[in-house]
Amino acid sequence: MSNLSALRRAVVITAASALAVSTVMVAGATSASAAVKPKTGGILTFLEHTPRLDHYDPSRIYTGRDLAFMNSFMTRTLVAYNPVPGAAGANLVPDLATNTGVPSNDAKTWKFTLRPGSTFEDGVKITCEHVQYGVSRVFATDVITDGPGYLQAWLDIPKDGDGNSAFKGPYKKDAAGLAAFKKAVSCSKDNRTITFQLNKSVADFNYLATYGVISPVQASKDNGDKYDLRPQSTGPYKIEENNATQMKLVRNTKWSKASDPVRTPYPDEVIILFGYDEEVIDQIILGDTIPTAVSFGEPLSTNNDKFFSDSSMKNRRMNNPDPYARYFAFNVKAMPCLEIRQAMYYARDAKALLDYAGGSTYAGSYATGVISPLLATDYAPTKVVGPGSADFIPEGNIPKAKALMETAKTKCPADYKKATETGLKIDVRQSVTLNDTIPIDTAAYARAGIKVSFNPISSGYYPTVMNPAKQNDLSASGWGADWANASTVIPELFTSYGGFNISQNLGDPAHKAFEDKVNIAMKTTDRAAQSKMWKALDAEAMKNFWVLPTIFGKAQFVWGSQVGGVFFWVPQGNPAFGKMWINN
Repeated sequence: MSNLSALRRAVVITAASALAVSTVMVAGATSASAAVKPKTGGILTFLEHTPRLDHYDPSRIYTGRDLAFMNSFMTRTLVAYNPVPGAAGANLVPDLATNTGVPSNDAKTWKFTLRPGSTFEDGVKITCEHVQYGVSRVFATDVITDGPGYLQAWLDIPKDGDGNSAFKGPYKKDAAGLAAFKKAVSCSKDNRTITFQLNKSVADFNYLATYGVISPVQASKDNGDKYDLRPQSTGPYKIEENNATQMKLVRNTKWSKASDPVRTPYPDEVIILFGYDEEVIDQIILGDTIPTAVSFGEPLSTNNDKFFSDSSMKNRRMNNPDPYARYFAFNVKAMPCLEIRQAMYYARDAKALLDYAGGSTYAGSYATGVISPLLATDYAPTKVVGPGSADFIPEGNIPKAKALMETAKTKCPADYKKATETGLKIDVRQSVTLNDTIPIDTAAYARAGIKVSFNPISSGYYPTVMNPAKQNDLSASGWGADWANASTVIPELFTSYGGFNISQNLGDPAHKAFEDKVNIAMKTTDRAAQSKMWKALDAEAMKNFWVLPTIFGKAQFVWGSQVGGVFFWVPQGNPAFGKMWINN
């Protein structure tokens, strides 16, 4: 699960955190009015600095914050996470389905029965065929991009000569492919029970059913890529307006509380205001000039002390360890020289950037890989990078970096020339903090003779960097487990079938042996043995330097004085947006 806030941290993600939720220290975790009976009415306003969200189409959303938001207000899924504080928030509960899934055939077959009374915003009753069609869309990978790739890897559908699914989605006429898909995803005669046939045992398949890739879509309303602008609602709110300045959600009059045991809609309207300067957002919350507002991102690191040292703000803030590992993905195809990738890691001034972001109090700790410590069962320091590794120096190990560049000069002269003369370009999300962090990075890399420049992306960040034709040499990112198994981390980030492999590492000589080991781990049902494999694979990925790990993060959230019911929701590492209400 990718993470938007990780991008700001990287310049300077779920159920995984439930494993260690008792160790999470939450500062100002709930608003003062959380204990007061919630009120109905009012307008809940989110302030966002980007011009739009990356995606609204439920099949394409894969960032923790946006999943938490859209699934709270608009998108119903077969099962959901329980919207309550603490470890119980990571528990699965029925949503569109009457249960959390019934496995059989060694968990290769999963069945979900739909509850009656659920509808789309136009009043059309939701049936199994609508869910089946929604699932089918993710196979149109030329149209429906950026979402999780588990269904393509797990459903029992034949592969073509290139190893890809023989089914290419609903937009291409292919009777054989469609028949194969409907054999893998079938509906009962009464159109209420959907059955998934998998090509392997997946004991936790029902966790994927919390994602919009398994949610209903009406074929008659589906206009492909354009559906991303105005998806049909199945939840308590629907989109009334979506433009460059705001997205306004209003009550969905066709939604029935009797059919939805998860959601309790409080505000009359929910609005996201786009394009606000980050400093302006912070000042609005600090001054409480819009008391019904919530910052949709994190405060600027330069303002954290203002929020967290002022006792009057204690009920309008939270500061939590989050489940995300931050990193820069190396575009290995553009940067095939291992020594240059290593040199960039050792030249980076991690301490200066962590200090700028607020140090361990606000930013987090130095990362040792891509598996977060909150994924306790599968985490261990890799001892390749970060604390515990022989060559790690927070300020940068410049002798090590220079020696690696000297080796690269002979071993890969073309790449060396590019790094030292042309320069390497780094994709980052647009942020005011870039003005401070770019000089830190530029000076740090220059110590090893490496030139860098930055490509700030103001909107559509992940759609840009996940496009091989648009991605540059490095891309800032972050990842948290989709649920409590590193099977949702290592394969997703580093394999040919992973849904978020922006490292473009398939051509690396080390990749085939690595993927073979991943495939063995995926088939291993002994959880303790599998855990050892994930730890070893995390270390191996770091040895290959397919990413430049930065920090294991923390996240801050702030809101206005009239926003009630705020608490940290474990699954996506964000507030439970759907439980907020206006106290006026």
